[in-house]
Amino acid sequence: MENKLSKLAILTPLVGLIGGWKFFMFAIYAGLFVYPIYDAQGMYQGDEQIIRPSTYLFLSGIVIFGLLALYGQRLALRARSIAGVDDALARAAHRFTNFAVIVALVGGAFFAIGNFLGAFNTYIDREENLTVRLFDVYIPILLATGLVVYILLRAFVFRKQVVKGAKKEGMSESEKALGLGYAVPIIATAIAIIFGLAVYDVTRTDLEVWVWVIIQVIIVSGILLGTRFSTKAKTAKTAPPRVRATLAAGAANLNFVLSIVFGATVSIMSFGFGAAGIEKLRVYPPYEEPAPGEEFSAIWTWTVSPLSVSWFIEQMLPAIVLLVLAAAGTYLSITERNKVALVAKKPSATSSKKVAKAPAKKATSSKKKPRSHRQLSAQRPKNK
Repeated sequence: MENKLSKLAILTPLVGLIGGWKFFMFAIYAGLFVYPIYDAQGMYQGDEQIIRPSTYLFLSGIVIFGLLALYGQRLALRARSIAGVDDALARAAHRFTNFAVIVALVGGAFFAIGNFLGAFNTYIDREENLTVRLFDVYIPILLATGLVVYILLRAFVFRKQVVKGAKKEGMSESEKALGLGYAVPIIATAIAIIFGLAVYDVTRTDLEVWVWVIIQVIIVSGILLGTRFSTKAKTAKTAPPRVRATLAAGAANLNFVLSIVFGATVSIMSFGFGAAGIEKLRVYPPYEEPAPGEEFSAIWTWTVSPLSVSWFIEQMLPAIVLLVLAAAGTYLSITERNKVALVAKKPSATSSKKVAKAPAKKATSSKKKPRSHRQLSAQRPKNK
């Protein structure tokens, strides 16, 4: 049972990786249909004022991967509670799901920061639609921030107790302070980012020095509050110790590290090849030399080629094969690596039989036969 649970824990983030890859590819393809706007002289005037579907498709990919990585971590913790903290496969599943959770946190943070940096000088001198701006910039940043805070707290602070024998208890003061220590700096950074964007949208000018000062004050205030709550978590009265064994200290196994490096490298290659394949659908018009005396005029846009079987086989199929290779290679390398430990833990059939027979012989040898009534009467002294 625990082996199946550990394997399922390893498999769950890999399924999230494949689902996230699909959403990323759809997002890149949707971005092909957002055209820039140029003036008559060919000067860039910004992009079309629309709510870009690619923004929410990217975010959906991060959400799917993050939530499945979080669920895989819960399965790994349950497997360790059943099999024990020293079980090799359950321990490897726990480490791998922790790594997947950290990757999801980094992805959510990069998405929020990238959305913030890409929001400047989007429409240049044109009036912008506030509804488009709200749903295209502000709400995705808030959603990404909420995702990062939720995964961080559920994965490392407020995760459910799955160890046998542990009583269900409410959060202690130490746990509450620890959660605030994690969450407050992230939320303060998101507030600072939104404040900077709001000032930029209202003034339509580059952020002044004092605006940057206020942004940094908000960020450092969040860091200081987080430090204060973390210190409170250290000094607070600790709750009764729970039945949760600590991991043994030591260096990570080289094969485990190599499997993670292999999966990460091949996954990045798959994302890169998929994006490059979709980019091949963008077709620019050929350059035409103007005739003598004619003014140069260019078409500052592109067309999108229709999808075809040949394009899929030549461009997208290699990326899909790499993605499957990364998922299957990571799963097999982790599970096969721990098969030796599982076989070594199982006792052989002959040894188990000897152990079973040993107490039976001891019991028969030590057992005395009951005496009969005649023997007892013969031993009694006779009255003279």
